[in-house]
Amino acid sequence: MAGTSVGADDYALARVPEHARYSWWSVATQRFGQISALSQFLLGATLGFGMSFWTAFWALTLGAVILELVAILIGVIGAREGLQTSVIARWTGFGQAGSSLIGLAIGISLIGWFGIQSAVSAAGLSQLIGVLPTWGWSLVFGLAVTLVVLRGFHSMAWVAYVTVPAFLVLVGWSIISELSDHSFSSLVNAAPPGPQLSLLEGTTLVAGGFIVGAVITPDMTRFNRSVGDVVKQTVLGITLGEYVIGLVGVLLAHAVGSANVITIVTSSVGWVGTLVIILGTIKINDWNLYSSGLGVVNFIGTVFGRHVNRAVVTLVVGVLGSVLAAGGILDKFTDFLIFLGVAFPPIAGIMVAEYFVVKRWRPDLDATRAAGTLPATAPTWVPATIVIWIGAALIGKYVAWGLPSINSLVVGFAAYVVAGKLGLIRGVGTSRTMDSAPTAAAAVPATS
Repeated sequence: MAGTSVGADDYALARVPEHARYSWWSVATQRFGQISALSQFLLGATLGFGMSFWTAFWALTLGAVILELVAILIGVIGAREGLQTSVIARWTGFGQAGSSLIGLAIGISLIGWFGIQSAVSAAGLSQLIGVLPTWGWSLVFGLAVTLVVLRGFHSMAWVAYVTVPAFLVLVGWSIISELSDHSFSSLVNAAPPGPQLSLLEGTTLVAGGFIVGAVITPDMTRFNRSVGDVVKQTVLGITLGEYVIGLVGVLLAHAVGSANVITIVTSSVGWVGTLVIILGTIKINDWNLYSSGLGVVNFIGTVFGRHVNRAVVTLVVGVLGSVLAAGGILDKFTDFLIFLGVAFPPIAGIMVAEYFVVKRWRPDLDATRAAGTLPATAPTWVPATIVIWIGAALIGKYVAWGLPSINSLVVGFAAYVVAGKLGLIRGVGTSRTMDSAPTAAAAVPATS
């Protein structure tokens, strides 16, 4: 299916060539936009409600370091290979069929969060403007984001240039309005107003809150020009996002004695607070939809052997997510989406272990990188990987000690390395790669 008139295919199943890559700042703006979202605001408030300022500071620091290590390692793979997450998985331990499962998991998980975030913004738009009921604004907001994502990374970069500064200005305004009657030193030294959280619990909240975003980092870093760019944008984006937005949430929780800072901000500064919600949602929701579309494209390509255009898939998925949000159906799937999130950390551990340590299929990628093509074949299944993936996810779900998301990630990494050293990592069957040649005019060339 060509479908190029609908929007940009954005090299959904091919390597991103050098001429279509972007400056590190352009990518970093979008990374920061992901982290400086409403969810981070709420996370900071949750920490502040149960922790002192400095304990929350260390929880944010430890969580940020964990996220940065994961995002940098898997992001480097994306930048070097120029491939999206689920396509890379074909040669980083999962095989062709395993990568389709990853693509499906990404697609379902992120379209669910896309719909939920759309519903959040719809409530704000209904309160700010009225005219339409909340379900009507769910459709309008979801379809507006869909139109942005149709044009791909280029269009999303320009949206980030506008929404990120606007979000920060409005957040600053609303926070100053709310905190102007409080002493900064008293807020920093105040005892937590709610039930106490431990440093371990706080770090778990921080690391778990963005671990899925860290795992799908290659969807973004495939547009980077160098490994150094990946490191710079990750450290800058995640560090600033955690501290700027997270610590503001901590201070707000101390000031008002509540974890529900969104309600507090919107009620105290009116339409400014509502705009904060809307802008904060746009900046992460376009990436929810974008990565969801990439995952579905890979799933269809591997299972049905058809290369469907990314923009066509994005349109279908975006409309579906918007309709589900309007119907309020997605609220019932939050627990399921959280459960899916447990399956993501081991994916990163396995991919990093294969690419940097075991290197069972790394030579195939190395041999085709310079030509801008994909390896002609990939293993169909890698049974040992599936067992490791499921086992690590179950450990993350049911082992109470430590950080659940990090437990599953580390177990996935370690188990894969051990299995590799024992010669247990073997492919079963061989699948031909449908797109082994560069895609012409697959995306809007980079200009920045």
